[in-house]
Amino acid sequence: MPVLATGKNAPLFELASTAGRKFSLKDALARGPVLAAFFKVSCPVCQYTLPFVERLYQQFRRAGAENIRVWGISQDDVPSTEKFAKEFGLTFPMLIDEEPYLTSSDYGLDHVPTLVLISPDGGVEVSGDGFSKSDLLEVRKSLAGQFKVKPAELFMPSEQVPAFKPG
Repeated sequence: MPVLATGKNAPLFELASTAGRKFSLKDALARGPVLAAFFKVSCPVCQYTLPFVERLYQQFRRAGAENIRVWGISQDDVPSTEKFAKEFGLTFPMLIDEEPYLTSSDYGLDHVPTLVLISPDGGVEVSGDGFSKSDLLEVRKSLAGQFKVKPAELFMPSEQVPAFKPG
């Protein structure tokens, strides 16, 4: 069951990155779609999922979509989040949703990881929690159409990737 249903308006938010820079969803959407990846550093399914989100991010950048916006939204503190990003090779911005997790609450999160692809008009295009191969492929397809690029395949034939892992 999606957290925020497809077609609903995504709640606007402004969060600081691990470096202290402010990120505004409203400002970002004026320049294109945003993929928000909510996570906790201690979550094994987050540890499995976010490297695939990084792969997606890098593939789009290499395909010419330099303005792609992927944001990791951590429910942990800055040092833990920075360590997590380094350990899993994550290069997209890491934003901090501090207790009492207002942004996560606005998005109706019960589980992490949760991915939400938000279109420039503020509508939710893809939403789901846990690791979902089909959700990631749907995100890839939508972004390829919006950026008019053809990224590499997200999942390699040699990889044993499950269809779903609950968060």
